[in-house]
Order: sequence, then structure tokens, then C-alpha cells
Amino acid sequence: MQPILEVNLSTGEVLQFSVPKDWEKDFIGGASLAARILYEDLVQDLDPLSPDAPLLFMNGPLTGTTGPAVGRFVICARSPATGLWGESNCGGFWGPELRRAGFDGLLLRGRAAEPVYLSVKDDNIELRPAGHLWGKDTYQTQEAIVHELGVSKTRVAAIGVAGEAKIPFALILCDHGRVAGRTGMGAVMGSKNLKAVAVKGSGSVPVVDRPTFRSMRSRANRDLCHDPVSQALKALGTASGADYFDYLGEMPKRYFKRAKFDEELRITGAEISETILDGVSTCHGCVIACGRVVRLGDGEKRKGAEYETLVGFGPNLWLNDPAFATRMGELCDRYGMDSISLSNTLGLAFTLNELGIIDHSHTGGLDLEWGNYEVVEELVHMTARGEGFGTIISEGARALGRRFKSEDQAVQVNGLEVAYHDPRGASGMGLVYATSPRGACHNQSDYFMVDIGQVEDELELKLFHPRSGSEKAANVARHQDWRTVFNSLVMCFFANTPPATLVDLTNAACGLDFTIEDIMKCGERGWNLKRMINHRLGQTQQDDCLPQAFLNPYQDAEEVGGDFVPDFDSMLQAYYAARGWQPETGYPDSKKLKELGLDWIVPNQGDNNNETCDCSRDASN
Repeated sequence: MQPILEVNLSTGEVLQFSVPKDWEKDFIGGASLAARILYEDLVQDLDPLSPDAPLLFMNGPLTGTTGPAVGRFVICARSPATGLWGESNCGGFWGPELRRAGFDGLLLRGRAAEPVYLSVKDDNIELRPAGHLWGKDTYQTQEAIVHELGVSKTRVAAIGVAGEAKIPFALILCDHGRVAGRTGMGAVMGSKNLKAVAVKGSGSVPVVDRPTFRSMRSRANRDLCHDPVSQALKALGTASGADYFDYLGEMPKRYFKRAKFDEELRITGAEISETILDGVSTCHGCVIACGRVVRLGDGEKRKGAEYETLVGFGPNLWLNDPAFATRMGELCDRYGMDSISLSNTLGLAFTLNELGIIDHSHTGGLDLEWGNYEVVEELVHMTARGEGFGTIISEGARALGRRFKSEDQAVQVNGLEVAYHDPRGASGMGLVYATSPRGACHNQSDYFMVDIGQVEDELELKLFHPRSGSEKAANVARHQDWRTVFNSLVMCFFANTPPATLVDLTNAACGLDFTIEDIMKCGERGWNLKRMINHRLGQTQQDDCLPQAFLNPYQDAEEVGGDFVPDFDSMLQAYYAARGWQPETGYPDSKKLKELGLDWIVPNQGDNNNETCDCSRDASN
């Protein structure tokens, strides 16, 4: 690996450090390696928004190579939204540019006295004033910095006003609307008075066996072009599966209360392609091109909304206009707010209004009736600007529920709002949400794709009915390990590349001799390390739970084939067994940690193989 660049924003000191070789091999890169680097910092009394809190941008060994779908990087810290492990994955071109500048990661510490942005141009590292950028949106900030630096194709990762205000679901944006959206990494960046990081590199991305890698990636990219999933994504974007998700009851409506819409559903990839689509966009090294370029009424080209944003600002709020959802997605991007967390929290507000728990006296006179486009748009602005009822929305769904003594109505896990893949239509997502290291997350495992048939025989994954129960628990764990590998390399989930091919690419890039099982062990190791970090931060077994919404049938359950709810308790126990975790604690014991080479975590390595690794300072908190 190339060095990690470390910048102390309080002092301006710039350092570099090399990652130990055994860490490289054990954790590969990306999010898993970030967890190992940050482990010592992440203790329970660390305030995520304090100068002491680190923020780490990390690449993987495939980031910035020539494919397939390898334009991604990760950003990691303690999450201000959850208090747990924070991890967000982002596409575009910023990560590859950092590698070309000679660094595989950027570790930020401290807090600047005044707003600044960081410029990295190869080994020329400079902190520059950003007072004139404070208050600008993410797109304006990118444009202003590129103009100021005067170097074309400089890549800029920036926060908007939400990050400046330290809203717990603030995002970081780069390129054509590519975002590190979840867990509030933008708030951590804002707490450091850091508006942006601009990167320009002139070097090449390191690959150990370049001829072999070049040949294999060419074949992998050709195969990817012909893959049915890739073709659907290119033709219809990430909403390509919307109709089928709707059919299965996996696309929730009216804040997870209903499965069906009252009119023909327009929140689909086909509807967008037939009405507002103008072109496609892509990240570095990707032949899929799932990104949408659209034109709305003003004729301007803009980023098209992805599935989560379309549903969040569509059926979730009892709305059905893809153009409106696109505009709300752009507002979220410009202000720097995660569209999943914001739309989820808005859905909770509308639900509390429907239940009579809040009224006009709480909302400042706003009419929170389902299907009210004008109020939804006004609340987006108010949330970003910290105005009126928007200040309450900006705290997130869990805090909103607690404020009105209705936390059971909030559809969240461990403080992270649930995405729009309902386990009452694809039951495996129940385990994914409950056990994800960053709270309710569909990007630690997109198991909904396995539930509809995307099964890898090489990984010994099996196909179960979308509504099956505990029999799929081991499958879920295996798939989480596989996606942990992707988040280490760092590679896009949409690249449906055969596991053997991915292992060969990794070996050629890194000079390794991994087998599929070797690389899966790296995934399992990374997953367990994040689990132990959360244990250290105060998470307990009781936090492995689902929101009440998923434990009750849809209100219109008969329209989607019955009143199914996942048998979560039996699924969770089967999951613990598959993981080799203690059923009474939900955590790996010392024997499991030693098997994974994580025995350095165990404080007392006695002879009792069933002893619990108690790394938390106050596990009851």
C-alpha cells in the first residue's frame, strides 16, 4: 500500500504513515482496514464531533484501477447519528485521484480555528481559507475550488450547509452528485471546520502484476457488459427493480404502513426512462453506467434520483411523481443531507400527525397531510436552514420519536433510519438491518438481491423463498462477509463479477495468493472487528432488534398475499449460531476471536473458550 496522509487541522501538521503489512493482508483495505486503524481511537467517551474524533478517508487495492466498477472509496469515523461505527461508501472519481496523488488514505484530526479546505496535489499539501465558501452548497463549493486552484479535473469532496450545522445525517458529496450519504460523515467534517478536500494527482495507481491484471479486468468488464443485472441498471438505473420490489411487498408506502399505492405506481426506472431521462453517468472504471441524467421543466441537465430517494420522496410520503423526487434529491445533495434519513424522518412526522400525537402547534402551522408536495418541499428547506419544525426534523427519526414519546413509531435501528427494502417482502433484510455495524443499512449486505435470485454458487450461497425464516440465517452471514470484502477492495455492489474472478484480480493487484475462502475470511474478520468496536462503544445484544413496524403486518396485507412478518427471534438465534457468537450475549467469544486473528482484542486470554470479550467501558450504557 501507499502511505496514509495524516493532517492535524488544529496545528496544520502533515504526516505520513505506512500500514503494517499484516494489517494489509488481514483486512485488505477500505472499511475493514479503516476499522483496524481507528480501533484505538474509538472509545466510549469520544465525542464524534470533538477535535479528538478522527475522520478517515480510505481507498482499497482496486480503487482507481481499470475495473470493474472500482471508482469507490469509504469514509469512516464514530457516527454522530448512532454513536456507533460510522462508515459511508462513495463513488465518482475522488478516491482514484487520491491514489494517483500517492496516498491510499487521508486521516484527519483536530479542528481548524476558522473554516478551511484541504488541497492535496501530489505531495504538495496545503490548508487554504474557506470562509468565502462557508454557506455555499456542495455543487457551488466544488466549482469555486476548481476555479480557485486553476487545475482542471481536480476532484473535490465537500459538505453543504447541513454539514456546517452538524446535522447528524449530513453527507459528503463529490463529482456528479456522488455521495457518502449515511451515518453523518458530513457532520464530522463540519465539526472540524473543514469545508472540502480537493485532490489532484499525476501518478499512476499501483498494481503488482499489471499485465495479468490488465488481461483479467478486460475480460471481467466484457462479461459485466453482458450481465443481465448490468444491462437492467444501464437501461433503467437503480430503480430498475422497482416494479418487482413493489410486487413482492418489499417497497414500503406511507411510512412502512402500506404495501400498495392507490394509483398506478410511477416511481419506476421505466417511468423515468420514458419521461425525463436525457442520458447516463458513470463512476471511474465502470461499464455499467447506472447513473441517470435527466431534464425537468427548466430544461437543465441534472442528476437523476436513485431508487432510495425516489421511494423516500415518493410512496413513503404518499407521493408519486419521479420529477418531484428528483428535485428533492437534488436539494438534499446541495444542502448536504442524506435523502434516506431525511425522507424517513419526514415520514415519521407525517405518521405522528396522522396519529394525533403532533399537530399545527408543533409544526408551526404546517399541514402534515399525506401527499402534500408543497409541505414536503418546505420542510426540506427548513431542515437544512434550521428553521421552525425543521430543527426538530434535523435531529433524525429516533430523536423525533423520543421527543414525542413515540420512539416505537420510528423506523430505525440503532439510530440509523431504515432504507426502503422492507423485510416483510424480503425477510433476509430483517437480519441485515438488525446486525449491521452501522445501524439499519442496506449497503452492508444487499440481501434483497439474494432473495430475488442473485445467488453465487462459488460462495455456497443458497436460494430461499423471499419470506423464509431461520433457514436463511447462515446465508445472510455469508453474504455480509462477501459484501465486507467489496467494501474493503473498494468495489461497487452492482458489479456482478464472479467470486473467482474477483479473487484473481485482487491477487494480481496485490501480489497475493488468496483463495475464495481466504478472502471470505478477511470479510468475516472485518465484520467481527466492527462488531467488537460497537461493543466497545456501548452496544449490547438488546440493540440487535427491528422497529415495531416490521413486526406487524402491512395495513393492506391482504393485497400482497397475506399478513407475513419475519420470525425475527428465531432468525436472530440462528444467525448467532452461524456466526459462532454466544447466544446469550450476541458477541464472539475469545475462541472465535482467536480463530480470526483478533485475539489482540481480548483483554484476558484465559483457558475458558467461552469467556466474553468485554471491551466496553460501560456495556449498560
